[in-house]
Amino acid sequence: MPVPSLLAVFAHPDDESLSAGGVLARHAAAGARTAVVTATWAADTPRAAELAEALSILGAGTPRMLGYADARVPQSAPGRVRFCDAPLDEAVRRLVTHIRAFRPDIMVTHDAYGGLPGHPDHVHTHRVTVLAAQAAGLGQLYPDAGAPWQPRALYLATHPHSAVPALRDVIGARKAVYSVPDAQVTATVDVGPWMERKIAAVLAHRSEVDRGALPGVIAGLSPEARERLFATEWYIRHAPMAAAPAQTEPRLTMRP
Repeated sequence: MPVPSLLAVFAHPDDESLSAGGVLARHAAAGARTAVVTATWAADTPRAAELAEALSILGAGTPRMLGYADARVPQSAPGRVRFCDAPLDEAVRRLVTHIRAFRPDIMVTHDAYGGLPGHPDHVHTHRVTVLAAQAAGLGQLYPDAGAPWQPRALYLATHPHSAVPALRDVIGARKAVYSVPDAQVTATVDVGPWMERKIAAVLAHRSEVDRGALPGVIAGLSPEARERLFATEWYIRHAPMAAAPAQTEPRLTMRP
């Protein structure tokens, strides 16, 4: 059975590598089409160049950017509206255009909390992606955005409560952490064999390494600590998506 194509949608350059780098590398290595849409930062900024390098490492093609400004970094897209302030219908239409052009079997995005940090751009990316994944299959919505295409599954990158204690040692107890009950996790993916690519993609975001954000913290960890903390990725299958029959529904590979 062919490995399902995968389109990831994340808020900022580096989110794709941190949240789903292993799954992206795993699908690409198996011959699947993979791609990433990034909601914020302009295409002519240094972080966009870092994103291009990270996607090349992961086998996820070239950047696909909505071009909005980061909620906390106005210079991320000079002259452009903040993503959180953009008209919702406009943001959904732009993402629908990418979905219909790429025609993925599976989509991946942030969970409803926006992942561990709960960044407002992450939360808004979740909202926009859920709406766009459904709208993409409805021909009477955004008819100028391409032929309708319905992804068959949408997965939300998340962290279970049980993973938080170990991660707190890395991200710091002073920061808010958002996680979900372990029972809500529907796909636990072992990405250990693809750790080298995942970490290389994370470290390609050099500006985040230099400023001491999470990629910078990861840069300072031993290989053993990286493996222990980041060799598993967790996802929640988003229930409202229209499902294909159980025997043909594309799924992320789950740990036995």
